[in-house]
Amino acid sequence: MLLIKGGHVCGSSERSTDILIENSKISLIAESITESCETTVLDASGLVIAPGLVDMHTHFRDPGFEYKEDILTGAAAAAAGGVTTCCCMPNTSPVADSAEVIEYIVDKAKTTPIRVMPYGAVTIGQKGGELTDFEQLKAAGAVALSDDGNPIESAGLARRAMQLASKCGLMIISHCEDAEMVKDFAVNEGAVSSKLGIPGRPAIAEEIMVARDALLAAETGARVHIAHVSTAGSVEIIRRMKAADATITAETCPQYFTLTEDDVLTKGALARVNPPLRSAEDVAAIIRGLADGTIDAIATDHAPHSEAEKSLPLTEAPSGMIGLETSLALALKFLYHTGELSMERIIALMSTNPARMLGIEGGTLAVGSVADIVIFDPDGVWTVDPNQFKSKARNTPYAGMSLRGRVLYTISRGKLVYNHNAWCANSQKKGV
Repeated sequence: MLLIKGGHVCGSSERSTDILIENSKISLIAESITESCETTVLDASGLVIAPGLVDMHTHFRDPGFEYKEDILTGAAAAAAGGVTTCCCMPNTSPVADSAEVIEYIVDKAKTTPIRVMPYGAVTIGQKGGELTDFEQLKAAGAVALSDDGNPIESAGLARRAMQLASKCGLMIISHCEDAEMVKDFAVNEGAVSSKLGIPGRPAIAEEIMVARDALLAAETGARVHIAHVSTAGSVEIIRRMKAADATITAETCPQYFTLTEDDVLTKGALARVNPPLRSAEDVAAIIRGLADGTIDAIATDHAPHSEAEKSLPLTEAPSGMIGLETSLALALKFLYHTGELSMERIIALMSTNPARMLGIEGGTLAVGSVADIVIFDPDGVWTVDPNQFKSKARNTPYAGMSLRGRVLYTISRGKLVYNHNAWCANSQKKGV
């Protein structure tokens, strides 16, 4: 048994609360619980207790690209960031377009301290041609479908995929960009692309596909989730389509409410992501969308790359940044401590809503629910040092940034899987 004592449960009253965990479940929540000799006590005095984070957009690179990240190191990074459930995109090698690859991920995930859940590809090889066997992928353990960074360019094929996904009860997660417009351009089309003298990815390329997929969702009744929303226009389209009862949800990522295209000028390839960092006006629109419910979730799009890959020139380096170990702190610093969002809203965006949308366990603190919990100090100040990360990768533009909000404990299925204080003590012994 594990007893959490004296913490403040996010969304409850200001008084301290105790939580008793038995057999991977929350068995009791009360103002004061008396411990027994068989109980391990975790002192959460002055800390916030919240449901473990559910990250619905990650890349663990396994199988095929384990030199960037693997399921075990990705899960360790997640635990350090307070994430108790990660959903992995299918752009592995081989692509997760068959039952065999999905089963490999599911089996390897059984050895991790958190839950790792795979997405299956919509099309074979993520090539936008022949649809995969959705029922087979679901039976193997896929919890949703996506072609990840490869937009389904054919509207007819996208419509057919939505119809079939709806029949088998799976959500489709859509990367919305017109591939012909964006090609492999490195940055947003705007002031920075002009200053650098390189072509950019226009906002309209995202917005056209957001509108198309929202319309198809409304027509088919399928559950369609718009990944990593980055533009003001996309936010407005989603807002209007939701008002018209389209069956869509949407996510954004910390980089789209904390950074702008100007950061590319100082961070270079570390700030190259897909979709690209946008303007300050887009950032403001993203924050409004998070506040008013237009955007349903915050995900990381955790995208590990090797140092050699990210050391390439901006136009040649791969897109993506890691985010599992900084996501909560970034949300607290840029949304909560600025007064833009309540802490309850942030936890809903990062835990409750993703779990609900995917139809999986987690996202709640209630008697009888799975004991997936993060305990954090909302005022804990720390400086981002990628060399201290659990991830194999170091590709973050936040290195050296002071953040406010520190994960101290992560509990997954009733087990303490991350203890910041113990980790720090061990690091000091090793001279890290």
